[in-house]
Amino acid sequence: MTTDHSPDADPADPADPVRPTPPIELTGTGSHLTTTVVEVSPAALAALHAACPSSTAIGKRAEASRDWWPLAMHWALVGQAPQVAAIVCSPTTTDEVVAVLRVCHEHRVPVTPAAGRSSVTGASVPVFGGVLLDLSNLHGVVHLDEVSGVVEVVAGTFGPELEREIGAHGHSVGHFPQSFDLATVGGWVACRGAGQYSTRYGKIEDMVVGLEVVLADGTVVRTGGAPAAAAGPDLTQLFVGSEGTLGVVTRVWLRTHAVSGPPTMASYAFDTFEAGIDACRRIIQRGATPAVLRLYDAPESARGQGGDGTQCMLLVLDEGDHEIVDATMRVVAAECAAAVSLGVERVERWTHHRNDTSALQALTRKGFVVDTLEIAAPWAVLGEIFDAVRTAMLAVPHARAATCHLSHSYPDGACLYFTFAATPPADEVESTYVALWDAGTRAVLAHGGNLSHHHGVGLNRSRYMREALGPAFDVLVAMKHALDPTGILNPGKLGLPSPFGEVPWP
Repeated sequence: MTTDHSPDADPADPADPVRPTPPIELTGTGSHLTTTVVEVSPAALAALHAACPSSTAIGKRAEASRDWWPLAMHWALVGQAPQVAAIVCSPTTTDEVVAVLRVCHEHRVPVTPAAGRSSVTGASVPVFGGVLLDLSNLHGVVHLDEVSGVVEVVAGTFGPELEREIGAHGHSVGHFPQSFDLATVGGWVACRGAGQYSTRYGKIEDMVVGLEVVLADGTVVRTGGAPAAAAGPDLTQLFVGSEGTLGVVTRVWLRTHAVSGPPTMASYAFDTFEAGIDACRRIIQRGATPAVLRLYDAPESARGQGGDGTQCMLLVLDEGDHEIVDATMRVVAAECAAAVSLGVERVERWTHHRNDTSALQALTRKGFVVDTLEIAAPWAVLGEIFDAVRTAMLAVPHARAATCHLSHSYPDGACLYFTFAATPPADEVESTYVALWDAGTRAVLAHGGNLSHHHGVGLNRSRYMREALGPAFDVLVAMKHALDPTGILNPGKLGLPSPFGEVPWP
């Protein structure tokens, strides 16, 4: 196993990781947001340079201060990042993360943790400037416990590096999000991510065994580490999904399983999306959990799955122990008996193109507003949400499309993943984007859905947090105050109050 730059590891330089950047080139170094930018004193800058490798070059700061948020892609076309950090700090060890946070805690400097910057919600945007804490040099697989099936990995490790290292030993984590090549393990944890095989292997919160986290004042804590502990509340889950607002995740322990052989596939056509939803529910509630169970509405089936615009396609894929897979696929076939069986070609095609987002990027360059909204809800209300969200979005001026697929299933409900597009005039791009998000999100919340299934909250969804959580939001605020009393960790995110001022967006 390779090791990282941790205090107890060999200090040799790690291999330089790939750092994918957002696909639309940033043509300038201006800022779009009108937030108050915190001044970082010369003393603080000197201390940060001493803490770890750092840069104040404007080009590096501007590029590191943005992620894959679709609205920010429009801003990039006119030479603007959302906001620009004062300095980019690139630690290679947990000790260096500690040193950076101690400086920021002492000088009251905001810190925005980032690595792959694959967030589509603005989670990696340094809303008030300050430090962009680039964790992508904090990488490596430290140890694989092959007997227990647990891997210890440093948080800045990209998905392909993790799978390559443990795959050589016959293991896999099974977490394959669409952003697999772009995202890091720490990012998976921070945003409570889901892979495309999550119906079999679970979301990231189901895979995490324990965490190493650096708190705002530089204190290092470790959580979890033993299966099924009952030593009070699960502190690991406190940090999973916290998006860098409660602490900086520097090391992760994940469950693994044996690398699977060739998958088994099937596909079916349903006359209605609702009929497909019901078939998925029956499959899952019978205890069958195929790795992939993806149902596309008629427009998405026609656009990408070879449909004729009247049928809804269901793609099914499973892998693992052949006896379990065979039993699972028999359940699938029985519950899809009323649908038309279509064979495996569509699923094979999907496996080769499932991470391609080039079409969305091309539309952005042409001035389209394009984004996705993924939520989860109980089976009982999925049909209502499917109708309500599309109706609400298509009522927004300049809206062109609102389509949907079901992407992850659970015994009590599933994730609906909406894709929407509009063609507003150039001076209405931002207002149209906001209106579409408001229409879709409020339709979801009004019908019993949640705020996000796996993209997280970031900046874009912050304004809905109190509405989504109700009085429980104040519990989150109390935890924030307890763990980060100076409010330096990723301020402006999750709708949490910030000592640096309000976020004047949207």
